[in-house]
Amino acid sequence: MVEGEWAGRVTGLGNQRVEIAMMVTPDGHSRLELSRFLTPSVVADHRNAPVNALGYLRAMFTVSDIDETLTRLRKHGAQLVGEVVQYEDSYRLCYVRGPEGLLIGLAEPLGSNR
Repeated sequence: MVEGEWAGRVTGLGNQRVEIAMMVTPDGHSRLELSRFLTPSVVADHRNAPVNALGYLRAMFTVSDIDETLTRLRKHGAQLVGEVVQYEDSYRLCYVRGPEGLLIGLAEPLGSNR
């Protein structure tokens, strides 16, 4: 939990309260921060916006087995958006929407992309 006016100076939101999860990539060289603002109140809700909505924030993750990943995510309330598609001999791709409406892309490398 990060909260207080000092944190709001970074975002320009003033006094704020934010839940943050920080993850390190498997190679140890990068980090990914996920955050959820509790205060101030949300001013726009993009949870039902389509994949190509202007300004919509999303992330895509590489997975080794997209079907297995979908099975695990569905147990936690995720829903497939559209369908799993294959792009040439390079990737299998899909988007899922989590239980809070967040959109996440999944990409399974194929062939020489592995």
